[in-house]
Amino acid sequence: MPINVNNPEADALTRKFARMAGVSITDAIVLAMKEAIERRRNAETPLQTAARIREQHGVKLGAAARRPLPREAFDEMWES
Repeated sequence: MPINVNNPEADALTRKFARMAGVSITDAIVLAMKEAIERRRNAETPLQTAARIREQHGVKLGAAARRPLPREAFDEMWES
């Protein structure tokens, strides 16, 4: 499926990256997207994400929230 780039800056950056990497424009797009996805995936751990979201919403974890639930709590969820 063709990609049509109508933004002059996007076109110029793609062409510049392709020249720098020594690849075709298509390969430059694939390479740039793979790198961008990998950077985002590795940007923060799940614990860091949870902490950031809690901070955004003003949620504070107390000592009780940090302790694991007892096994009985999980067993009760599965009983019919």
